[in-house]
Amino acid sequence: MSKFYIVATPIGNMGDITFRAVEVLKSVNLILCEDTRETKKILQKYDIHIPTMSYHAQSKLAKVEKIFEFLEEGKNLALVSDAGTPTISDPGAMLISKIKERFDDAVLVIPIPGPTAFVVALSASGLPTNEFTFLGFLPHKKGRETLFKEIAEAKRTMIFYESPHRILKTLESLQKFCPNKKICIARELTKIYEEFKTGSPIELLEYLNQNLVKQKGEFVVLVA
Repeated sequence: MSKFYIVATPIGNMGDITFRAVEVLKSVNLILCEDTRETKKILQKYDIHIPTMSYHAQSKLAKVEKIFEFLEEGKNLALVSDAGTPTISDPGAMLISKIKERFDDAVLVIPIPGPTAFVVALSASGLPTNEFTFLGFLPHKKGRETLFKEIAEAKRTMIFYESPHRILKTLESLQKFCPNKKICIARELTKIYEEFKTGSPIELLEYLNQNLVKQKGEFVVLVA
């Protein structure tokens, strides 16, 4: 029976990989990567010499069929993303669905837990954690305003990812739809310039406009 491992990798600090993740990555026949160049940084650091193959949102059906062939041959595979837990706001989710549909219980799908950016952000945000909704990446255009209206009316903590190119526009939208809600922005998690900043939308807008360097990096936005 083939094994297909979903292996979480660090979201910034290389030291956050687990012993079990390293052991699994050393034991499989092939590692599927979102970007092989990014994954090889981890493999080099932990002296892992296993072949890699790219699998990402643009991968064609032929790539999926090749993965199926490996599994049919009895090979064990691992799936990693560039950072964090594969399948969470990640194209790996579709691959897992296809594997389960094709093989049912003939292939063991085994999760190897580790970091996920939105959970890391929530744990240190100071916002309520008993109930929350994770929205992934917000749409760029269609449906975006509808989501902000939902966020404004929500009775639980709402969490989503945002890029440095859209963080100011996002805060402007939050100012428009929920100006009095408490917002936390978490930036560069587990890295040297990790930062958590909490305030109203207008306070955070003023902070980022006064500190242009703080607009860089990947953001997790949390709305109380």
